[in-house]
Amino acid sequence: MPNTTPSIATTAQALAYREALRAGDPRVDFLMTLYFTPELTADEVQRAAKAGITGIKFYPHGVTTNSTSGIADPSAFPAVLSTMEAAGLVLELHGETPSAPDDGICVLNAEEHFLPIVARLHAQYPKLRIVLEHVTTARAVATVQGMGETVAATITAHHLDLIVDDWAGKNHNFCKPVAKRPEDRAALRAILRAAHPRFFLGSDSAPHPRAAKEAACACAGVYTSPLLLPYLADTLDRLGCLDRLPAFVSEFGRRFYGLPAQPETVRLVRQPQVVPAMYGTVVPYRAGETLAWTLVA
Repeated sequence: MPNTTPSIATTAQALAYREALRAGDPRVDFLMTLYFTPELTADEVQRAAKAGITGIKFYPHGVTTNSTSGIADPSAFPAVLSTMEAAGLVLELHGETPSAPDDGICVLNAEEHFLPIVARLHAQYPKLRIVLEHVTTARAVATVQGMGETVAATITAHHLDLIVDDWAGKNHNFCKPVAKRPEDRAALRAILRAAHPRFFLGSDSAPHPRAAKEAACACAGVYTSPLLLPYLADTLDRLGCLDRLPAFVSEFGRRFYGLPAQPETVRLVRQPQVVPAMYGTVVPYRAGETLAWTLVA
């Protein structure tokens, strides 16, 4: 995710960021994205494509963490979008509109109000690959399901578990988009069970320090990275669809992004583990709870 401080808005910044990440773990192939800012140009998109940048991420201005550099609607940048379409870069959408109480828009329906923008982008740029990231509503699932093969969606491990009651007053479960109603969670679970190839994992993991989460105005984000696969195995096992895990995690997203298959594998075993209370200064998702699965290799 490029919504760092400062944001990753140019190809040069993305490549420098990738080298810094590789210094931390040279085994990982980091897929880089640019922040869709008002300054983004078609020439920068072409440079990004030549440098192997994977996609460009849209954050609505002011809606989530470090989104003040964002824009209101990608449609206002046709030269950028047409160049992305031709170059094969993926448009990755944080799909919410800003809250506007006088217009009836709040965090519970901000995703649904954004869906017409997705439909318009797909109609105008039918070959542009679009990912509506971390969907949280039944309407978003139905919208993506009804679109063409160039539109996909990601689902997070925590949105498969949470509803609004789980984050209201519980800052460590607060993320954007916020978890919604039980029927919305049921739609996410149903599309995963169906093994739809255009719905796949997106971690949306955010390592905000404890002080930034346990605050009057908490940062949006849930930290899942260290135990992402055990979280998912635990949830899918409880839902009776553990067999869906490999494709959801490793196959569908890779195919949509056009990435090669990887020879390495990992192994999960049914072995209880307690989620640590902290990782450094960060409180992880489900801290102190016991998961039924453990990643061993």
